[in-house]
Amino acid sequence: MGQEKAKDLSLEDIAQETEELLEIRYLNKDNAVFRRTPGGFVSLDYQGRHYDRVSVYRAFPFSDPDKYISIREPDEKAKEIGMVEDLRALDKDTAAMLTEQMNIRYFTPVITRILDIKDEYGYAYFDVLTDRGACRFTIHMNGGSVVRLTDTRLLISDLDGNRFEIPDTGKLSAGELKKLDLFI
Repeated sequence: MGQEKAKDLSLEDIAQETEELLEIRYLNKDNAVFRRTPGGFVSLDYQGRHYDRVSVYRAFPFSDPDKYISIREPDEKAKEIGMVEDLRALDKDTAAMLTEQMNIRYFTPVITRILDIKDEYGYAYFDVLTDRGACRFTIHMNGGSVVRLTDTRLLISDLDGNRFEIPDTGKLSAGELKKLDLFI
């Protein structure tokens, strides 16, 4: 009988934890205080609890980057603490602080020119110019590395997980498009 009760409690605990995970808690300027830490991270005070450090994620990084910002614990589980519905609803300094954190997480250089692309043995070797300078990177040829976000906007992910963006393929030269043609 004791084992049956322990099993019921664990099922109740699981049900409660599941309910907590499914609940969306909205963070705003009235119920949450974000602060910059001495180490350059962000801390949070919310519902009487202090989080020394939080991680900041975009729910829709490409289609709606300033809305639905997920604030999570920084460990490997990244349990969500709450959601900022719209950065514009926060004070200017807080919005800038969270945006800075997301810019670090979602660092995505913009490819301004394609110098060369070589393909061999199932890999493509890119030599490009970006808004951050010259860059060389490698992608898998088997697909998934180049994602079309719109008819003219591409997102390219290299072997190391770095992301590069081509915001408008229409602005590339005919020669650059020919080099890129294998992937789009």
